[in-house]
Amino acid sequence: MRVETVRDMALGHGMRLPDSLRGAYPPRLSAADERGWFRFQRLYDAARHCVRGEADMRRIVREAALDDGAEGSRWLEIQVDPTSYAPFVGGITPAMEIVLDEARSVNATADETGSARVGVLMAASRIRHPLEARTLARLAAQHAGRGPEGVLGFGLSNDERRGFTPDFAQAFRIAERAGLALVPHSGELLGPDSVAETLEVLRPDRLGHGVRSVEDPRVLDAIVEAGVALEVCPGSNVSLGVYREAPDVPLRTLVEAGATIALGADDPLLFDSRLLDQYETARTVHGLDDAEIARLARDSFRASRAPQVVVDAAMADIDAWLAAPA
Repeated sequence: MRVETVRDMALGHGMRLPDSLRGAYPPRLSAADERGWFRFQRLYDAARHCVRGEADMRRIVREAALDDGAEGSRWLEIQVDPTSYAPFVGGITPAMEIVLDEARSVNATADETGSARVGVLMAASRIRHPLEARTLARLAAQHAGRGPEGVLGFGLSNDERRGFTPDFAQAFRIAERAGLALVPHSGELLGPDSVAETLEVLRPDRLGHGVRSVEDPRVLDAIVEAGVALEVCPGSNVSLGVYREAPDVPLRTLVEAGATIALGADDPLLFDSRLLDQYETARTVHGLDDAEIARLARDSFRASRAPQVVVDAAMADIDAWLAAPA
């Protein structure tokens, strides 16, 4: 969500935002301890609570696609936990149907507006009961298989230090049977043992983050061998204190290990760092050259659930960029 949008929604709904989303923006965050994560979650919840109806939900989807398109992105996979919005629209099913309907509308006009096309993922929260995750997985399964604008994947988000990963395995089996991409968070706030457990019990296609896998070469090898993609978000990792400085993020280590990587911005509102910034960091901080940058871009599409026509067009553009004069 744009910072201007959350301010506008707060004003419209008569809500007061924390100063970190007003005059002291952007927030200064750190997840080096429990208080750090609490600060992040408090701001995230404050922004999310400003979304109080169908018009707000549609606005977020459309603006996210427009902003990514303005940076040159062709495809945006947006991850939604509908439980927060359900009270304002009559339940989790209407909440998801609103997001899916707006994604269809965005995609139908993408050529005219210049927006990225949108795919929708659903996510459960680690801090809620695993039975709720199963309910959400069933809803995701009901909306799967309806072309590229149905639900494409199922994730597990929030503080990975909370809850027990095996408790969510049954929800992921429901999503797996429906053919959904399995995209849980893992390997950000916890280390390689947590990643190994996630690989074993959730059988993911992608991991949100996964960067801490470099701390155990056996776990990193397992990721590469299984072809599990990593959604690496350098700006987020530094903002949350996972790594102290930008050069500490192990992007090059992951690249050299042969991992499939999709760079991501995580939450641009709270980190004040968008997708293009991650590519700039890959070049200027981690020293990746043109061919390596192109590989990251290609990998992001290989790891996605984008329609083949979108992938083919993107690959052609990446090839043309790489072949162009410096």
